[in-house]
Amino acid sequence: MDYTKFFSADVPSFLRSPVREIFRKVDLNAICSFAGGYPAAVTFPMAEIPGLAAKVLEKYGTRALQYGATQGVPELREVLARRYGVPVSQVQITTSSQQGIDVCSRVFLDPGDIVLANNPVYLGALQSFKAYRAQVMGIRPYLDQVQGSFGPGPKFIYVIPDFNNPSGETMTLEERQEIVRLARELDCLIVEDSPYRELRYSGEPLPTIREMAPERTLHLGSFSKIFAPGFRLGWIIGPEPLLEQIYVCKQCLDLCPPVLDQYMACEFMASGMLDANLAKTIVEYRRRRDLMVSLLEKYMPEGVSWTYPEGGLFLWLTLPEGIDTVALYDRALSAGVAYVAGSFFYTDGSHRNTMRMNFSFIDEAKMEPGIRLLASLVREAVCYYNLLVRKMNEEHIGKN
Repeated sequence: MDYTKFFSADVPSFLRSPVREIFRKVDLNAICSFAGGYPAAVTFPMAEIPGLAAKVLEKYGTRALQYGATQGVPELREVLARRYGVPVSQVQITTSSQQGIDVCSRVFLDPGDIVLANNPVYLGALQSFKAYRAQVMGIRPYLDQVQGSFGPGPKFIYVIPDFNNPSGETMTLEERQEIVRLARELDCLIVEDSPYRELRYSGEPLPTIREMAPERTLHLGSFSKIFAPGFRLGWIIGPEPLLEQIYVCKQCLDLCPPVLDQYMACEFMASGMLDANLAKTIVEYRRRRDLMVSLLEKYMPEGVSWTYPEGGLFLWLTLPEGIDTVALYDRALSAGVAYVAGSFFYTDGSHRNTMRMNFSFIDEAKMEPGIRLLASLVREAVCYYNLLVRKMNEEHIGKN
């Protein structure tokens, strides 16, 4: 039976996640995986969870097991509003930060609309934008293309200013100001994705883009990296007229975020347990980041460079020109090590000599053998490419 005739016109625009495909095919415990963006399980507040659940059920009773408000339970919205210095009316709870991205796409994008993004860009955001048949363009290529013309403007600019996924890089104050200036000049919105902002290991915090342009910014936050991803909770802070339409949209998506999870997150945050757990998490991740950087310095061949993130979960490796990390991937996976090829994070599929490396999830006992193995594969690829180039040059000289 041909099932394709039943699919909507949106289906061909769906992108598969290479990371999720790895999880389908491979037992992560059997390899050295730097591919996923999972937090470390040791950061989950396991000792506090039973007490939190008991306290929530005692305090809220059946309310914690009933349907809740589409905007989120008032108690959690109030705690978030106090933490981030905004009115409660500007806080919308979401079923994960990923839903925040998707609901912004659903509410604001029509097929053919333009979304601007920094390259490289979070793959989950690319999946969402393309699912709604938007055109996703790098900011600089777009500006070069429309210079002196009056083409259609973007609906919004999407950025992760703090510890970008995938690059790990942080926008400078000047770069944030430039995004705000550009959005006001183009009269478009800004979607500021900020799941990692609380995970800073070095350097000084910078203002959020929302703080610089509250009238046109939707700021997305997440409990997945600071509490536990299994709760599937996030939030949006933004102008009330925009949140009102997101509220209506969410009614047909999930009716309301998980109520029990919201009350537990509320108690976890309001009691001070969140900040105490964050302090321990930051120490853990800082150590893991520094360990990975030291191992890269120890094993990677000359010509390979990487970012040194001030926070977040990722490093970004750049290999010598001519090395294709997409082509190298199957060989690496067969050898027992996984990464994500960098070209998947580019709006045009370029930069095939890059890769994303996650340092938060892998068992630390596997980190050194994993990087040593990956470095040996990279070294072989570099040697083979150099040999190929030398041979081609010799043939060219011989013909002339």
